[in-house]
Amino acid sequence: MARQELKLNARMLGELRLGDFCPRCHWIKLRCEQKLPFQIPLPGIFSSLDSHVKHVVHAFLDSTGRLPGWFPDIGPVKRYLPAPHWSKFAALHARTRTRLRGMVDDFFELDDGSLLIVDYKTARFTDNQDELMPLYEVQLNSYAYIAEALGMGPIAGLHLIYCEPDTLSLSADQLTSGSADALGLTFTMTHHVVEDKHDEMLPPLLRRNREIWDLPEAPPGRPGCRDCERLERLFHVCGVQPEEETDE
Repeated sequence: MARQELKLNARMLGELRLGDFCPRCHWIKLRCEQKLPFQIPLPGIFSSLDSHVKHVVHAFLDSTGRLPGWFPDIGPVKRYLPAPHWSKFAALHARTRTRLRGMVDDFFELDDGSLLIVDYKTARFTDNQDELMPLYEVQLNSYAYIAEALGMGPIAGLHLIYCEPDTLSLSADQLTSGSADALGLTFTMTHHVVEDKHDEMLPPLLRRNREIWDLPEAPPGRPGCRDCERLERLFHVCGVQPEEETDE
């Protein structure tokens, strides 16, 4: 009997590499549309800002034939490519019967036909962001894997670009110099190159993810997991007693 095909987004695969990864929470998320039941969604403003940065880059390339000066030097750029919807940007990993999918911020085709993949992050690069780097590395390597599987071309590079709001470095004059009808905000751009090693990085993560998915019951949680603690409190508040193991 063929194994059930599992649909998995790249970000969730990357969570397996985080220091606070919890197998129990992961098992639950796989069965709850890849979100914890009490998880608060990210504010839409971050997606809007990432989209704005992409539009600025595209407009600059259209009008000048080159990328903005703050953009990393990636070589001669032929054009930018429309990013496919996540439902179309997917590839099946046959061994684990996992259809890996994602949503790329930006594609650039270079003069030699190779493909550059860019992910924009509206965030200040802090220690917290550094802790998330293993997740971001899996995301971008997943995009490289999918792009190659779809025949989009050889991968020239993977890049993270942090868009850091200049909220702490502006003078009083700069803060009050904007229009009375609008609020202006400038950004500092920070560039980080991600190594493309999807052939060695992704298979063990996909196997581990499949092992967790195939478990008939939730595995033990990570000691100290705050989400597991919240779940236990939720059981208590609702008057639900988790089933206890019994000796047969």
